[in-house]
Formats: sequence, C-alpha cells, structure tokens
Amino acid sequence: MKKILIAVPCMDMVSARFAQSLATLQKIEGTQAIISFLAGSLVYDSRNKLAAMAVNMEADYIMWFDSDMVFAPDTLVKMMKTLDEHPEIDILSGLYFRRATPFTPVLFKKLERAGSGVEYEDYKEIPDGLFEVAGCGFGCVLMKTDCLYGMVDEEGIGNWFEPFNKAGEDCAFCIRAREAGYKVYCDPDIALGHMGYAPVTRSFYEAMKENDNGTIG
Repeated sequence: MKKILIAVPCMDMVSARFAQSLATLQKIEGTQAIISFLAGSLVYDSRNKLAAMAVNMEADYIMWFDSDMVFAPDTLVKMMKTLDEHPEIDILSGLYFRRATPFTPVLFKKLERAGSGVEYEDYKEIPDGLFEVAGCGFGCVLMKTDCLYGMVDEEGIGNWFEPFNKAGEDCAFCIRAREAGYKVYCDPDIALGHMGYAPVTRSFYEAMKENDNGTIG
C-alpha cells in the first residue's frame, strides 16, 4: 500500500475554507494518507521537519498544502493520476495565483543562482497542458519522497527548504531539486484559489489582464 503524507505548514489558525477543502479531499483507493499540521513562524523550518517526517515514516509521496489555499475534492486524485501517467515528473504543482497585484501565477519560467542572489522570470502567459517549470510555490505540490534522498549533504542531513541568496524556502527547494536532476512541472488543469480578500483564480487573473489599468473594477 502506498503511503502519502499530507503536509500543512501553518500558523496557529487556518481558514475555515481551507479546513473545508481539506475535510472533503477525496481518498485514493490502495493508499494510506496521513495528515500532519506543523505550526511555526519559520516556514522553512516547518517544511524541513515535515519532509523529515515523510522520510521517517517511509512515505512514498508528500502532498503539500498551504493553509490559505482553496481546492476541489479531487485535487489529490488528479495529481496522483498525473504522476502515475508521467513517471518523468518528480514534483508537480497545481495552478494558483499571487494574492496581490499583478496576480501572476506562482510559477517561474527561470529560477537559478546568480552570484549572491537569484535570477528569476515569472510567467505572463500560461501554457496549455502539462508543462515543465523552473520553480513553483508550495501552496499545492505533490512530490515523490525519493527526491529528498538525493538532496542531502555528505552527512545525510537534509536542509531541503533552507533559504539562500535571498530566495524563499520554496524557490530554494526548487533550485536544489533541479540541480540534483529532478523535474518540476505544473498541471494547469489543477486549479486552486488563493485566499486573500477573495480567492484569486485563473478567471480573476485573466480579467485583471484585460483591464487596461491592471485592476479589477
């Protein structure tokens, strides 16, 4: 039986809409899903501890959700199906958008070390179908736990999400993962809302682009 850790780094409180999304998440036949919340002010530390938990429990996959996401009941089912059909994919993100203008997708076309900083490029247009990305946020990511084994230091310690070069913990992880040879993809058919004043969805983003002054109204 395959084992999945559903990992949720969070503060002390989570939104009711996220809790409802998580409560209605469909189970996958033949798998054991274990949900773990880890509260803390340092997100990278919470993610590292959750990743270590997945390794220690010998989980096959980690399903990452941020506590400000809104998602459909079949989200995990769809993402598992995509990984099963595309064995070349190690890390898979759903499609969601930043909570503030310009509401761009939380995806990177370019993301790499550059001296003491990081060079990156956002997506302005969203490709059709499954596509490879340089990096993604970790608001909704399904990944193979095997990736973690290839990203440890010489002493076997994994600081997978520790920030560097002013990169956030999710970007830092993606850079390390790609340097280790793992592939990151996005499935735009996995659509999520990002909790702000209202859920930011693809239709919201497209409407914003069509408005000349970049605002909704």
